[in-house]
Amino acid sequence: MIFSRGRGGRHARAERAGRSERPAPDQPDVDSSPDVPTRDQGPYDVTEAPAGVERLDLGSLRIPAVADVEIRVQADPDGAVQQVVLLHGENALQLGVFAAPRSEGIWDEVRQEIRESLFKEGTAAEETDGEYGVELRARVRTPDGQLTDLRFVGIDGPRWMVRGVYQGRVASDPGLGGPLVECLHGLVVDRGQEAKPVREPLPLRLPREIAERQAAEAAAAGTRPGGETVISPDGDGPNGSGAVSRINGASDPGPGRGKPSPRPRGSA
Repeated sequence: MIFSRGRGGRHARAERAGRSERPAPDQPDVDSSPDVPTRDQGPYDVTEAPAGVERLDLGSLRIPAVADVEIRVQADPDGAVQQVVLLHGENALQLGVFAAPRSEGIWDEVRQEIRESLFKEGTAAEETDGEYGVELRARVRTPDGQLTDLRFVGIDGPRWMVRGVYQGRVASDPGLGGPLVECLHGLVVDRGQEAKPVREPLPLRLPREIAERQAAEAAAAGTRPGGETVISPDGDGPNGSGAVSRINGASDPGPGRGKPSPRPRGSA
């Protein structure tokens, strides 16, 4: 599947007013970020993020430490993160962040592409109004034959787009989001200033201390680093990058805590 989002919600309307030019999807956007009004909740751009909040630093994404939310990160042997999933009870939120043009958001057309991709796979999807504008809901069949609900949310920022995919009961009942919604409200995006093609995933990486620990453990075991890392923020670290109470490289998810399936595929 291919995912992306043009900003149809309240955060994007002011940005898009009076702008008509838009770079082609495969052209890098080299303009500097426009001024963005301060928001009452996130996802925030790094230039507007509230201070004093502990966050796990994954590079382009900084995830707030929220009680009872487990962060599962899938990384390659070099520490580059391929997938980020937040878990709370039986609910999950998968996060992705992508480059976008300065002139306008991309969620509108990305949402349409998701819908078309689902339709080609025999799955109907419907648009609904949500906290950040138009969302997309679908019921899909997992590899083991079970039906599960998915809810796709897109938030456009200055030259970036965050895509969230809810799974579990929260996918059909947003009121059950609780701590997962709190994580999204406190999320911070560090887009950087380098030119990137529109829709390219922004780079995510494990914090240095976690990557170094994984490398040491892998060397001792005679294996390669990487795999799944389970991170439970404990609220004690400065600025979030050191707030980890449990890390299990390539660990077993444990009973009842498997990662979401099916997982969204592709880029924005």
